[in-house]
Amino acid sequence: MNLENFTRYERARILGARALQISMNAPLLIKIDSEDLEKIKFDALKIAEVELNSDVLPISIKKPFPERKAEKLKRAPEIKIRDEKKEEIENKEEKEIVEEGEIMEIVNPEEEIEEDVKEEVGGEVE
Repeated sequence: MNLENFTRYERARILGARALQISMNAPLLIKIDSEDLEKIKFDALKIAEVELNSDVLPISIKKPFPERKAEKLKRAPEIKIRDEKKEEIENKEEKEIVEEGEIMEIVNPEEEIEEDVKEEVGGEVE
């Protein structure tokens, strides 16, 4: 097991799983002196890290890789529409736009100034 091959997420998952096992009284896979255990305060996560760094954990990671396939792309079939049908669809869309849309008028610069003054004063200007 080479630690460089693991992502930080895989490393965290391995350490977490092994620390859980150790905290539930699983046997340690390497011998650690009682002095060293006292130094790390019997922390399960630190013990799991020592085991991971010493390459004694029997945990493996399966990384699925996508299969590389070379496929020829297919063209989408063209839908042929008669000219009369196209005109009918366009006219229908134009009617919908006219019915739903509102007509906007062109604003003169004087009207814009009057609108700004109305907003500032809070009343109507004649």
